[in-house]
Amino acid sequence: MRSSSTRWPSLAYVLSGKSGAPIHLVLAGMLLCMAVLMHGGVARAAASYPTKPIRLIVPFPAGGPTDGMARLIGQHLSQQLGQPVVVDNRGGAGGTIATEAAAAASPDGYTLFFSTTGTLAINPSLYRSLKVDPVKAFDAVGSVASTTNVLVVPNSLPAGNIKELVALAKQKPGSLTFGSAGNGSSNHLSGELFKSMAGIDIVHVPYKGSAAAFTDLLGGRISMMFDTVSSQVQYIAGGKVKALGVTGPLRSEALPKVPTVAESGLPGYDVTIWFGLSAPKGTPPEAVHRLNAELQKVLAQADVKKQLAILGANPLPGTPADFEKLIQHDAAKWAPVVKTSGATLD
Repeated sequence: MRSSSTRWPSLAYVLSGKSGAPIHLVLAGMLLCMAVLMHGGVARAAASYPTKPIRLIVPFPAGGPTDGMARLIGQHLSQQLGQPVVVDNRGGAGGTIATEAAAAASPDGYTLFFSTTGTLAINPSLYRSLKVDPVKAFDAVGSVASTTNVLVVPNSLPAGNIKELVALAKQKPGSLTFGSAGNGSSNHLSGELFKSMAGIDIVHVPYKGSAAAFTDLLGGRISMMFDTVSSQVQYIAGGKVKALGVTGPLRSEALPKVPTVAESGLPGYDVTIWFGLSAPKGTPPEAVHRLNAELQKVLAQADVKKQLAILGANPLPGTPADFEKLIQHDAAKWAPVVKTSGATLD
């Protein structure tokens, strides 16, 4: 046992120089000890997280493709984390209700937001009265998956490819129409970008959902529409409609014979819809990093890849920084498209 005469000298005594030890070496040693202690504390915090269920707010109602994807990821994350991931559906107002609820949640790592291109990259330009800035209100956790739309036309339309469609539109300005699920939807903006890049005059017809638009497409009451690959693949395979191009930079695995819009005469055209996990701004970094690490393991699983493929999506692994960069890029990309389209909502 150390006697009182051999106790460690006080900090003041050491810093006075009377101990004989070089002060710069003493300070370096102290900083090293502090760093070790801090690293140990962070490591323990990361190892212990999470200690209770995590709420996953989804911006669309139960039963839809976004909800299905969120539940798939939540189920597998729960297995990885050892805690339940409880889906909380907050549909309505184009995802703004869920966005505001998630942004207002405590940034403790126990509330996540199943974010989409629409909620984080399009809505900031589309809605005039958002209570939060979606781009600034969240910390990026990680991207989950991506999907694309496909341009379909009725069999009666005399166009078998993108070039013929563009030529037809230029012959009859303002006579061709494209349907969508509503102003500001991804299929609406897919059409607006197509219209702008092709230099054609086609008229937007908004519907209350893609199903209603597709019914009119089959009846020949609209000329074309952009819809998700997963929704259209069965109709394309059955010969109900003609597929002229997919909107992503690569061909869809579900429609390998359908060229991209970009390779069909509009180089640079790219509409990729992504999904990801976000957390309220200020969430502890150790929680974000743990969630991202487990998400990467989930996305690498063969059964998850298979289930995503059924939904017409591909895994989109990456770091929080990768996801943040994607959000910023697409927010800047869609702002001028929304402005040009004139689509604004309250």
